[in-house]
Amino acid sequence: MLQVSNLAAAYGRIPILDGVSFTVAEGEFVGILGHNGMGKTTLLKTLMGYLKATRGEVAFDGADITHARPHERARMGIGYVPQGREIFPGLSVRDNLRLGPAGQGREDKAAMDEILTEFPRLLPLLDRQGGALSGGEQQILALARALICAPRLLLLDEPTEGIQPSVIEEIEALLRQMKSKRRLTVILVEQNLDFIKTLSERVLIIQKGRILREVAADALGERALIGEFVGIEATEGTRT
Repeated sequence: MLQVSNLAAAYGRIPILDGVSFTVAEGEFVGILGHNGMGKTTLLKTLMGYLKATRGEVAFDGADITHARPHERARMGIGYVPQGREIFPGLSVRDNLRLGPAGQGREDKAAMDEILTEFPRLLPLLDRQGGALSGGEQQILALARALICAPRLLLLDEPTEGIQPSVIEEIEALLRQMKSKRRLTVILVEQNLDFIKTLSERVLIIQKGRILREVAADALGERALIGEFVGIEATEGTRT
């Protein structure tokens, strides 16, 4: 579904990504793990088109999207949930959800009904402002807002950051449900080792803007590996 070849990107004159290459198959969950500042979020922003590639190619479902704009990628079937969630705090939960289809030039009641069936926690919150929600509720809203447009590929950045354990388990269950029901494909940037290990089939280790190694998710329990490539001791529930 996704093929990334020798991808590079920079902020001004500061290079961040330096020759990133990997592929993702349809229905696959792929994790991205590494230190802060190593290029994880930059990679997702470049895949979504918010940051221009300075070198390399990105192909989605066989089409070259290297220079496509973010809204064009969204309409092709790529969804994005950024770090920090970025919901609209002054809008109601309902209107936050409506913005998904509206951004594609349509009003889709059926899509709204379906997403509320899949995310029943949002039903009693529809008239509440986004800024009045807890961090966990905001994350669930951000996820639902991305999925209401039925993307085939979801780019998910740090979904467990600042979230209580019970909501993390809820998000994990929702993603599993989406994978089974929709055959959703996910690229997951995450520092919660348990979360990324549970959901991902394989994990790419990124360091200084390069993919250094690919490992099976089960290998995240190996202390030596985590210490060498991520720089921490692997302990249960630890964020890198």
